[in-house]
Amino acid sequence: MSTSYIFLAEGFEEIEALTVLDVMRRAGMDVKTVSITSDNKVSGAHGLTVIADKLFHEVDFITPEWLVIPGGMPGAENLSKFGPLNTLLINQSHSGKIAAICAAPAVVLAPLGILDDKEATCYPGFEEMMSGAVRRDAPVIALDRIITANGPSAAMRFALAIVANSMGESAAQEVGSGMLFYPRHQNFYF
Repeated sequence: MSTSYIFLAEGFEEIEALTVLDVMRRAGMDVKTVSITSDNKVSGAHGLTVIADKLFHEVDFITPEWLVIPGGMPGAENLSKFGPLNTLLINQSHSGKIAAICAAPAVVLAPLGILDDKEATCYPGFEEMMSGAVRRDAPVIALDRIITANGPSAAMRFALAIVANSMGESAAQEVGSGMLFYPRHQNFYF
């Protein structure tokens, strides 16, 4: 299993980034946080400062498993303005996996054409920015290589969908059950 990366910019949504990081690590996945700033310390939208594992320029993104884009404002806007990340996402969209939550599907992925003709969801109020996507009103939309979610309350389902995609449904259920995340539906991360 290749390394996955969660990208952090000033103003990222803390619960979205850190829930995914925690759940993926509990599942035994290799995942690193990456700051797109010049500092490992990145402040979230609600004042929580996180020390990223790596700076963007320190990472050799050879065949990453997942590129994960948290939302939050202005975090998603800051990510969308970072050219090297845009190039990486476009390249990843051809054969790799991408996950984005909250405003990120609309603000980061949609302008790059990554969601064109694909089912996706995003934070309410950002739907019009996803004109090329097949927009759905759902907490999480999990496709084979793209997973999107609509906001902070979907962070756990979003993270477990990533685990299920990489490691199988039973691994996601085991991690979710261990965290007392009980399913409402059989596929509880949707």
